[in-house]
Parts: sequence; structure tokens; C-alpha cells
Amino acid sequence: MPSTTIADVRTIGIRVTDQDDAIEFYVTTLGFEKRLDAASPTMRWIEVGPPGATTSIALQANDGAADVGVDTGIRFTVPDVEAEHAAMHERGVNVGDVLHWDGVPPMYTFDDPDGNRFYIVEESR
Repeated sequence: MPSTTIADVRTIGIRVTDQDDAIEFYVTTLGFEKRLDAASPTMRWIEVGPPGATTSIALQANDGAADVGVDTGIRFTVPDVEAEHAAMHERGVNVGDVLHWDGVPPMYTFDDPDGNRFYIVEESR
């Protein structure tokens, strides 16, 4: 079996139509940290993430190479799904219903302003 020196996942990229609007949503509405905002002659690289998380989300400008409004498959964890669901709903986030399935932690979906879909899952106890 091959070995690797890969140790972690640093960043997962998603496409957004407006990077400044995306920063406003992720930082102001969700409470994420803006960790990096750097410009080069050809692009702007922005990373945001939940406070204390090792993995960040790169807010990539949509250059037409990929669609926005996709199911990202990204799952964030919280200690209390019901409390976070209520808080996000109160802040105007487009949230789905909380799902309760036997043997699976409670969870729900939410969409960013571009329609990119994410999941909130209750931490295992």
C-alpha cells in the first residue's frame, strides 16, 4: 500500500457570483472568520471558515468554468442542531427542515445566496 505525507484538508473551493457579497454572507450572517483575502493580477483568493476549524472555504469568483448553486456536499457540525437551525432561520438563512432518522445524527440543509447547498449535522455525543 502506498504511503502519503498528506496530513489534512486545508481548503474546499466553491464558486460564487460576487465575492464581496459572499464575504458578507459567510462572515456577517454565518459568523465565519475571513482568513485570507489576497489579489493577484489574474484573480482574488478569499478563504473563510468557522472559528477554530482547520478547513476553510475558498470563495472563488465564477469565471464560467463551473456552475454556482451546486450541492457542495460540505457538512458542518454543531453541538445542537435545533438551536443552530432556529438561529440561522432568524438571521434569514434559507434553511431546510431538520431531519431525524434512526441511527443518524440530526441534520438540515442551508443554501448560501448563490444557492450553494451545505449541511449542518449535530456532533456525535
